[in-house]
Amino acid sequence: MTVKMKDIASALGVSMVTVSKALNNHPDISKKTRERVNAKVKELGYRPNLTARSLSTGRSSLVGLIVPDLANPFFCEIAKGLSKTLREQSYFVVVSSSEEDPMLEEQEIDNILAHRLDALVVASCQLSAEAFRNTRFGDTPLIFVDRAFEGLAHFVGCDDYAAGKMAAEHLLSVRCKRIAHIRGPQNSTGIRRLKGFMDTMTKNGVDVPSEYVVQALSVDVDGRNQGAEALKRLMSLQRPPDGIFCYNDILATGVIVQADKQGVRIPEDLAIIGCGNLHFDDVIQVPLSTVDQRSREIGSRTAKLILELVATDEDAPKKIRKIVLQPRLVIRASTDRSFRKR
Repeated sequence: MTVKMKDIASALGVSMVTVSKALNNHPDISKKTRERVNAKVKELGYRPNLTARSLSTGRSSLVGLIVPDLANPFFCEIAKGLSKTLREQSYFVVVSSSEEDPMLEEQEIDNILAHRLDALVVASCQLSAEAFRNTRFGDTPLIFVDRAFEGLAHFVGCDDYAAGKMAAEHLLSVRCKRIAHIRGPQNSTGIRRLKGFMDTMTKNGVDVPSEYVVQALSVDVDGRNQGAEALKRLMSLQRPPDGIFCYNDILATGVIVQADKQGVRIPEDLAIIGCGNLHFDDVIQVPLSTVDQRSREIGSRTAKLILELVATDEDAPKKIRKIVLQPRLVIRASTDRSFRKR
């Protein structure tokens, strides 16, 4: 039989109110009583009925997270930061993947909203805001992470212009003369990283031929293959680059693996820098220089924003919040040309 709260109360000789408060860490309940309640909960295998709770409180204690690719460590880190902070406040995360498919993303948003979410977090693969303008979110707060649609909803992410600028400055500092960029999609992230990169090149008087900017068709699900194909294209040029800034670390991983196959030495012949600060030590032999987007912090800051939003009076107007973290440069062997001499 299903164990109910009244069974816990009866077994301990306390009221259901006491059990409820103990399970919700209410300050009225002593530490000793909380320990007794938690021990009995574990002994009897009690699980709270979240559906019943949501009907009485108007809250589901659920937060939805939709990302382009569950296998991408960048989004895994965001999910970890989000869930850790929310878990401490008895909220739970429901995760789904859009597989970088805009139509699938719309379907997943509709499906996940049916669970009476307290908030929805999306790292969108949409190239325009139309899908979100046409979706009824009701009272569910919408928070974009990593990719933004200005003025539409809350946003937490990295300063992508600064990331592109930082990567370009670093490649110039290691004396690269012919610098290419494997760019991302036509969303806020891809556009701003490209602009930061190009503005820095222009400021330093370095020409970037059009053939040095290669568009990756997929940056998450098929990122490694796309990186490899982009390198083949770049190295076939009459004057191939000696430095490449990759939109993300997954593309950069594909570049490094392909460079090894083609006998291109990294960093002596070609310096590579990615973005994301992920870890692919089991895939690549040369540790990757990167721009750290602070992915775990993006998740935790998003969680804190959600907790603020759900604590605010429902009738009070909610100003759109934008939280932008500054990236950090992480230098490793893929751009350190003194590395081989050590």
